[in-house]
Amino acid sequence: MCAPLTKSGAAPHLGLINPLMATFIIDVPVPSMGATVSELIVVSLKTKPGDRVAKGQKIAELESDKSIFEYEAPADGTVLALPVKPGEVLQSGALFLKLETEDASLRHLESKAGAAGLAPASAVKSAAALIWTPRATKLALEAGLDPATLTDIEATGPGGRVSGDDVARLLARRQA
Repeated sequence: MCAPLTKSGAAPHLGLINPLMATFIIDVPVPSMGATVSELIVVSLKTKPGDRVAKGQKIAELESDKSIFEYEAPADGTVLALPVKPGEVLQSGALFLKLETEDASLRHLESKAGAAGLAPASAVKSAAALIWTPRATKLALEAGLDPATLTDIEATGPGGRVSGDDVARLLARRQA
């Protein structure tokens, strides 16, 4: 049987109940896939800095030498940094993303650097987070542009991808 709360709102053995939880920043590492797999390849990213994610939400596809799997957010929160890009080879345990969360069970992952050196999430726009269709990549390269460094393009294609039409609009805007 549980002990009743006192008039102050505290459980006698737990201290005061704090309804407002403070947020903190965690460093989410690249997962370990067992003793024989030490590196993973980023196939695709399904989130970007500034996005709110829910625990269990698919945030990336990673590939080992044996399979491709979906990587899920470890907690509800806001993505502050995502320093990886599709095609990149990552070592298990390396930084995958920085997440601001209230989930006290992940306090052991709290970032030593905190928010130092991070741009505000709303101001971060990463070219690495963009997914390009083959046609868009071809058009950009033919125009002398590097898709890996473009950040001023709007991705309106299926699934938030950069389409050939997006590249055409960017080129028209730059010529005007």
